[in-house]
Amino acid sequence: MTPPGHRITIGPAEGPVRVERDGRVVADSGRALALRETGCPVRLYLPPEDVRTELLVPSGTTTHCPFKGTASYWSLPGRPDAVWAYLDPKPEVAAIGGYFCFHGPDEG
Repeated sequence: MTPPGHRITIGPAEGPVRVERDGRVVADSGRALALRETGCPVRLYLPPEDVRTELLVPSGTTTHCPFKGTASYWSLPGRPDAVWAYLDPKPEVAAIGGYFCFHGPDEG
């Protein structure tokens, strides 16, 4: 449960989402979800069917969010921990379960 004043909403992203790394398409989706969370940038989560998961290398890194749960991370060539997913998210954000989120080009 989120504390008063903290809010998370999930809905369809506006338009298609395409992720490229070194000229290679890593993900391309018209079904991404936009997660909006108080105090955080909007994050786009893409269904695994729209991500070239064969390009992702599990990193062993995990982080914990008290509102979403434990995130697992994957790396791309030259970009450690570039991608994460909540494989078993909290019920309030179940819609993003198993969906992949990518750090932006200026992050992480």
